[in-house]
Amino acid sequence: MLNGPASRRTFLGSGMALAATGVLPVSAVGVSAAAIAPADEVKLKGRLWKTLKIGMVRVDGSLTEKFAAAREAGFAGIEMNAPAMNVEETKAAILATGLPVDGTVNSSHWQVRHTDPSAEVRQQALDSLTQAIRDTHAVGGHSVLLVIGHGNDGAYEEIRERSLENIAKAVPVAAQYGVQIVIENVWNHFLYDHEGDHTQTADQYVSYVDELNSPWVGMQFDIGNHWKYGSMGDWIRQLGRRIMKLDIKGFSRAESKFTRISEGDIDYADVRRALLEIGFYGWVAAEVGGGPLDELKRISNELDDAFQLV
Repeated sequence: MLNGPASRRTFLGSGMALAATGVLPVSAVGVSAAAIAPADEVKLKGRLWKTLKIGMVRVDGSLTEKFAAAREAGFAGIEMNAPAMNVEETKAAILATGLPVDGTVNSSHWQVRHTDPSAEVRQQALDSLTQAIRDTHAVGGHSVLLVIGHGNDGAYEEIRERSLENIAKAVPVAAQYGVQIVIENVWNHFLYDHEGDHTQTADQYVSYVDELNSPWVGMQFDIGNHWKYGSMGDWIRQLGRRIMKLDIKGFSRAESKFTRISEGDIDYADVRRALLEIGFYGWVAAEVGGGPLDELKRISNELDDAFQLV
């Protein structure tokens, strides 16, 4: 049992020395707001690279054919599921198409959770995460997306401590293999008020990531997931260097539902400005329904429009 933040920082410190040899967070020196053009004129071409979830590629055929379709649609990378993927088949698809796996999604994180009351289940969650890190490294990826648990697993402080302690055990493995653990902000009733309004901040996410105190842990910040609960531009500014990757989907506050990237009412101009202010360079992953090649091309174009990539 780790006793408080100081003990946890000591535990993680051994992994931090390896940071200079691996893949580091991409948020660098920001740009002052005064030096940036008006929000609607901010373009992020050359700063973001487009990726998508493998489950979105609804193309018949082999994994190699799916990779080829994603590349033809305009994506620069693809995210696999780990530890569910076939590592050798994935490596063959990368070699055949030239499309890299930039990262993975932990395949069991919703069902086997780091917040679970059972120590046995939490061990299973840890085993899944560390194997995902190894598999991601094996195919050349640099991040594992993680949903850390669910607020229904107990009282807030209780599940916070459980999950922090469990995930901390995976940090040395992340450092060893040069793979980031990137926490996604999702509707899991944890680290935000699920019944609250749109005036919420990212305070609890900031505190959670900082408690782990490692360059190998950050956020895969989903721009659409919490538009209902706060200003995504302001959340980006608040999270700053903690954002290592991005996810994107559309959301309509007016209708309280998820939408296509190009629909809804997310303030993309402010999002672009905020990303420029924090000095973000990195990957943005589409996380929408997907479809055949024509639909993948449409999604790729929607990313271009949202972030002004062309």
